[in-house]
Amino acid sequence: MIELPLPAVSRRTLVAALLGTLVLAALVTAGWFWYAREQHRAMAAYAEALARVRAAQAPQATGEARAAAVRALEAALARFPSAPTAPQAAYHLAGLRYDAGDYGAARGAYEVVLARGASGTLRTLAQAGIGYTWEAERQYPRAIDAYATALATLSPKDFYYEALLADLGRAQELAGREPEAIATYRRLLKELPQARRAEEIRARLLSLGAS
Repeated sequence: MIELPLPAVSRRTLVAALLGTLVLAALVTAGWFWYAREQHRAMAAYAEALARVRAAQAPQATGEARAAAVRALEAALARFPSAPTAPQAAYHLAGLRYDAGDYGAARGAYEVVLARGASGTLRTLAQAGIGYTWEAERQYPRAIDAYATALATLSPKDFYYEALLADLGRAQELAGREPEAIATYRRLLKELPQARRAEEIRARLLSLGAS
């Protein structure tokens, strides 16, 4: 068998390939340093914001302390919306807005918690929070929908299941849907016979003319 000689690779081609590799490596390194720097900045921004939240939650906190916490949280969320701590920060922002009576803004912050991919307990609390904002605005049908949505993915063994059922029943009462409220309260007692709110729920049933 006759072996054909391989074409020679020119020196210029080798140099170009080497330079390309070096440029790519430099870009990757620069990208990694940029990412690490941005992550550090995000952590610092959220750490400062959460420190302000703790100060705002102190018994002696002033209105300015609460306003400073809101500004810090909003700034961190605007600058670093994809940071891992964004859902927690948005939840704290929602709480501050709710306490200030700004229910629409609180609801928007709770929705940010969900949009940023919160899971588990934080997701449940944010969904419940949306219901609380609607209830505070006396938009009871919307509150009912929010509580029902939060309950849809839970079971009686899950955290906050009892509280959400009680919330749902209360919103149904306030909306004038007494038969639905009775059914919800009975469901709570059936699914959670050892419920902490059992006496309260029985009292609500009696007040509605049920047992």
